[in-house]
This record gives sequence, C-alpha cells and structure tokens, in this order.
Amino acid sequence: MDAATYLGIDLGTSEVKLLLMDAAQQVVATAHAPLVVSRPHEHWSEQDPAAWWQATRACMDTLARAHPQALAALHGIGLSGQMHGLTLLDAGGGVLRPAILWNDTRAGAECVELERRVPQLREITGNLAMPGFTAPKLLWVAQHEPALFRRTAMVLLPKDYLRYLLTGDFITDMSDASGTLWLDVARRDWSDVMLSACGITRDQVPRLVEGTQPGGMLRPELARAWGITRPVLVAGGAGDNAASAVGMGVVTPGSAFLSLGTSGVLFAASAAYQPNPAQGVHTFCHALPGQWHQMGVMLSAASCLRWAAQVTGAADEAALLDEVARLDPAARATAPLFLPYLSGERTPHNDPHASGVWFGLRHDTDRALLGYAVLEGVAFGLLDCLLALQAAGGRVDSAALVGGGSQSAYWARLLASVLGLPLTISGSAHVGAALGAARLALLAANPALTVAQVCVVPAALQRIAPEAAWRAALLPRHARFRALYRQLQPLFEEDAHHADQ
Repeated sequence: MDAATYLGIDLGTSEVKLLLMDAAQQVVATAHAPLVVSRPHEHWSEQDPAAWWQATRACMDTLARAHPQALAALHGIGLSGQMHGLTLLDAGGGVLRPAILWNDTRAGAECVELERRVPQLREITGNLAMPGFTAPKLLWVAQHEPALFRRTAMVLLPKDYLRYLLTGDFITDMSDASGTLWLDVARRDWSDVMLSACGITRDQVPRLVEGTQPGGMLRPELARAWGITRPVLVAGGAGDNAASAVGMGVVTPGSAFLSLGTSGVLFAASAAYQPNPAQGVHTFCHALPGQWHQMGVMLSAASCLRWAAQVTGAADEAALLDEVARLDPAARATAPLFLPYLSGERTPHNDPHASGVWFGLRHDTDRALLGYAVLEGVAFGLLDCLLALQAAGGRVDSAALVGGGSQSAYWARLLASVLGLPLTISGSAHVGAALGAARLALLAANPALTVAQVCVVPAALQRIAPEAAWRAALLPRHARFRALYRQLQPLFEEDAHHADQ
C-alpha cells in the first residue's frame, strides 16, 4: 500500500478538480478545468455532460504528463459531484439532452404535483419536494419533452455519468441518491413508490452502493492511455457536501462544518436518521455506512456582504469589513436588523418569496452599522439552521468554518458567539470534496483501514470560542429578527403575487 496513490475527482458546477494523493494522504498533485453553465431560458440552468468528460480527460492528461510515476501507482479513484443534476441516457448510453442542474428552478409546479401524487413523500424521503431535486426535473421532462422521456433508459446524477464513462457501470452512492427524492433515506434503498410516481422503475436508475464500497473498475483502455498498468478500483463516492465532510473529518455525531460562501450551509453528521422537512432541513445519507447527515441551507450568505459593499459604495467587501471591525461594541446595539433573504430562503422557511430587509434605519445609521447588520443577519440565519437541526434531534458540538467568509476574523467571532459553538479554521489548502473523494477511494481499496484512521480532522490554524457577553447581547436581537420575518412574511407573498400579475 505504501507506494499506492489515490485520486479524487470532484465534478463541480464551475470546474472539474482532480486531487492525487499518496497512501499517507500527502497531496501529490492537483489539476483543474473550467466548466460553463448554460441558461437558455429564465430559471433554467444546464450543462452538456460531454463537457464534464472533456474536462476530466484534460485533467487526467495533465496529471499523466506531469506526474507519470505517481499516476502509474494509482490504486483507487473516488468521485464527488454537484448533486441533483438530471442526466438522461438512451438505450445505447447516449445523452438525450443537456443535464438539468441543481440550481435550475423550472420545476416548481412539478413539486406540487409530486407531493399530490405521493402524500407520504416527506415520510419516505425525509425532505420537501423542491425544484432543485432530481425527481421534479424528470416530471418536467415527461410533461414538456415527452418524446425524450419515452426514450429514457437510464437516469444518472452528474458524477455517475463520469463513472459510466470511466467504468461502463451504472452505479451511484447513498449520499448523492438522497438528493433525488427517489431514495427511502431511512432504509437506504430506492423507493418503488417514488420511482413509480415519476413513471420509471428500478431498471432506469443505477445500482446503490455505500460511498466506501467498490463502485466499478477503471476501463483497461483508459488505464493504458494514462500509463496505469494495474487494475484501478472506483469507489462509490459521494455528493459534494458529504465528500467535503469526509475531507474535513466531519464523520462522527456532534461534528459539523459551516460553509460561508455565496450560500451558507450548516452540515452536521449523525448516527441516526433525523428528518425535519417542515423547516426545510435536508436529511441525507452520509457517504459512510450506517451514517446520515442533516443540512441547513441559506441561499444568500457571503453574497449578502458583496451586495452590501456595492450598494453602500464601499471599495470592496474587505474595506467594509474593516469599517465594521472598528465599530465601538456599544454601537452594535443601535444597528438595524437585516433579513438576508436576497434570493428567498430555504432553511427554516422554505420561502421563495422572502426578500432582504434593513429594518430600523435612523439618521445616525452609517455604512459600518449597515455592514454590521448584514454580518449579524447572516449569522442569525445560520442560527436558525442550527435550531432547525436541533429540533430534529441533531447535535452539534463544534464546527469547522470554511468558505470565503471564513477569512474574516471578526465575522468568525460573531458567528461563534451567535451559534454558541467553538469554530475551527483549518490550515489545509486542500480541504474539500476532491480530498474527501480520494479518502473514499483509499477506504474502498483498503478494507482493513477504518474510517477513524483515514478521515482525520485537518490541523486547525485557529480556534474561535463564543464570547459570552456578546452572545447575551445578540440573543434578544435574534428574537426580534425572527419576529420581523413573521410579521413580513404575508407581505412577501403578497408582493410576489402582484409581481406575477
């Protein structure tokens, strides 16, 4: 095992990333290739699956040229990818249409129809029917492109289309399958009821494996083309968030990560199935056998700061953060409240009509106070995510902080205090889904290894503890934040109704 290498392939929305590591989990090399999203109509978001394969092959060719010996020692490949994407194949394995992506929102009516067809949908899947999931997208194809629907022989998720081209097999893993609305998440098996409601059968969906189990073998002709002379196992892999959790060591109950990017995600590992669909919590299988995870998702997080910097005339987000950090702590009590719902909201409201709001403006409200309100409002939204997870019995003891927003020490202190959780910031530049996928490959190729041995937590550069006095001042403001949404929610719906007329 010592000379072996392992490859993680992460199929993202904007790029394909490959990470090659050795058996000691030292990163040998990485490669990237960009992807483009097509938006032919409003609410549509699509990609050509051929572009995924072209990008992956380009990255593999790069590794083969730059690191031929390390790639020749490849023992295992792990796959990670953007979730929920609908990829349709005909009986010959040909792609029928561009893939419909996770952030495509055309299938709103189909969500209503799916819940009508299966009243027990939330009990089976542990989730609400949302346009981002795969099943409503297939209903849309059946309604609007019936000829293509009739030709559909296989439905794959994005990363599993790559697997098909790498191995010739139709296989997916439990974590990615959880985002389709076809999986009985508690039983970790396809639901015949949900499949039938969409007009398909088990013959049209891939075989299920755990993320650490074998999920095919690399085709010999590809191995030869890349200078690999031995058989290479392809692991089951994971959806992108579960793979990221594996890369960060978020694999035991009580562990979590908080991603503060364009959107915000609170991901918590769990040893039990603990759904809370009423509050928009995603409850999925983890990439590891016998484990699940919960996710609270905010649609706008660090993007709120970028917006605020633009509308207040700050030079950039960093300049606005500097102004906020210089505020007198006593002044924070006079800041407006901010509802961070610039794109609607998922957890806990599942409200596509919600809007952003600054409430409580006065003559002495300056840019620094507006900026503070935005940071605080995003933190309050993440606290709502945490409370929704806890309402389902979830436990979070600490969380790793990742994403662009994690670079602000002030925002990290605010988040720790709002959440009442210690946060850690890792020093590893390679923490992420590609590393998690490579770790799954290591586990699949070496059954004697344990999850505890492989899925270690990267060394922390910084630990941020909650500040008790700040938290005591923040919690009453959070109560007002929640009350403000409740008061405005009917007006959000009314405005959306008028806009549609």
